[in-house]
Amino acid sequence: MVLPYEPEFQQAYDELVSAVEDSTLFTEQPKYKKVIPVASVPERVIQFRVAWENDKGEIEVNNGYRVQFNSALGPYKGGLRFHPSVNLSILKFLGFEQIFKNALTGLSMGGGKGGSDFNPKGRTDSEIRRFCVAFMRQLARHIGPDTDVPAGDIGVGGREIGFLFGAYKQMRNHWAGVLTGKGLSWGGSLIRPEATGYGCVYYVEKMIEKATNGKETFAGKRVAISGSGNVAQYAALKVIELGGTVVSLSDSKGAIISKNGITKEQVAAIAAAKIQFKSLEEIIAESASVFSGENSVEYLAGVRPWTKVGQVDVALPSATQNEVSGDEAKALVEAGCKFIAEGSNMGSTKEAIEVFEANRASGVWYAPGKAANCGGVAVSGLEMAQNSARVQWTNEEVDAKLKDIMYTCFDNCYQTAIKYSTEKTEGTLPSLLKGANIAGFIKVADAMFDQGDVF
Repeated sequence: MVLPYEPEFQQAYDELVSAVEDSTLFTEQPKYKKVIPVASVPERVIQFRVAWENDKGEIEVNNGYRVQFNSALGPYKGGLRFHPSVNLSILKFLGFEQIFKNALTGLSMGGGKGGSDFNPKGRTDSEIRRFCVAFMRQLARHIGPDTDVPAGDIGVGGREIGFLFGAYKQMRNHWAGVLTGKGLSWGGSLIRPEATGYGCVYYVEKMIEKATNGKETFAGKRVAISGSGNVAQYAALKVIELGGTVVSLSDSKGAIISKNGITKEQVAAIAAAKIQFKSLEEIIAESASVFSGENSVEYLAGVRPWTKVGQVDVALPSATQNEVSGDEAKALVEAGCKFIAEGSNMGSTKEAIEVFEANRASGVWYAPGKAANCGGVAVSGLEMAQNSARVQWTNEEVDAKLKDIMYTCFDNCYQTAIKYSTEKTEGTLPSLLKGANIAGFIKVADAMFDQGDVF
């Protein structure tokens, strides 16, 4: 049952159900209809009080959550988000998406999500540490390496994962791979920070190859990216490595536009400053030499980049949910954008997706976040495997596995879209939106039937 006061979850639910219903799946195998009402209710929702002490010695209280949505394919797996916007609707939407995203990686992971309405911005390291200890004091009893393995998300980076892991270890007297995104010297995996951004670009690589029959690559493509956090940074670096031109990045206060292309040095300057929660406007002012001359950028306050980038070939929304509106989607299509892939979760509004899907016949191809950004959780799964075996793989090994997972995910989405399509239009690109949702759904549904969750 989806509730009217949970709009984000409703949107995620509607996307999956409409994709599955607008296919031949239920006609060919009506039994799958039974799965929807079961899979759309979390197995468990945990809500708890987080009372902690700030630097003034005062008590502060936040809400903590963990939505353990579906364990048919493995332990619950999904990030923790620390952000003032966090509520149950957002976490249920993220957890629901995570079920099918994790299924698409091919690894043994269920779906979950959690976090708190705590805002780490403006807090000292000591305050963040005390909050993490208080948060883990409540969460520790509900997680474990074979039960539920959280990771980071917005507001939860390497520092927070370290504090959370240390607290868990002390409370349980147990060293286990209970969190992913750990430091490299204590169980973390190489390529994990890069994985979501790299994986998104690898997915688009296959889209470009398939759409052009192998004639084109990222070389020479103009790529608009939103966000300036972990996902956006590494997507930008991989695009630059593959010969593309990154024309934009953004944050919650504005966007930067570059005519000649954002450079690796600029991405490095942004990455270093974002750890301290600095805005792009502040970063440009403080690193003027890096953002001047041929490498100068235009800062636009209070806007997203989509209508400001001019001619563009690829768009990678990599900031947060619903960051591309219907009008912005139209602007991107008019600007010549052919490939849209979400580095963020549910980055496009329903109206935007309708615009992209309506233009597939003219070569516009959209990939939803549950497929395009599954690289992050895929390498989290690889981190869990390394922890279980007490080994660490090399950069090359992890990157090769990530690339293989993303390529396989694309092929799965592509073939599933064709297999269950109701369209008979020759030459039209198949819907990756439907392919991703149906492929993930079938894998989870089959496991639920086998385990007696649905009968």
